[in-house]
Amino acid sequence: MKTKGIILLSFLSFLTTNAFAQTGRVTVTGDVAVNDMVSRHVELNNRVKTMPGFRVQIASFSGINSKNSAFSLRERFMTDYPAVQAYIIYDEPNFKVKVGDFRTRLEAYAFLQEIREVYKGYIIKDNIYAEPPTVEEYAPDDETSGDE
Repeated sequence: MKTKGIILLSFLSFLTTNAFAQTGRVTVTGDVAVNDMVSRHVELNNRVKTMPGFRVQIASFSGINSKNSAFSLRERFMTDYPAVQAYIIYDEPNFKVKVGDFRTRLEAYAFLQEIREVYKGYIIKDNIYAEPPTVEEYAPDDETSGDE
């Protein structure tokens, strides 16, 4: 009999808890600029798709003329291997030249063996592009170009 009383009491407390539960609506207000910034961030992430992968770093320059050296090497590489993307990354104080978008280390290694005679390099983990971006994807919108 005592067990039935405990079960009945538990059932009644469950009913009263749910009967007085409140439902409501939450409204978050904030600066419009924050919403604009978040929507631009989402738009950029939707346009440029990256994934974990590998690249071959063929050079790292620092000091005087390092930027010019990096761009010169990139142009030379793109002339030699027009089907392979080449990127310049500025990682203060170095300008690094990275090439390729390889999904596996084995693909990167095979390419490194192919270019080894001309370009000394090593394999690094990096975020790669599933499809390399076009120049238009990085071009600023007219309203944010800063020409005002």
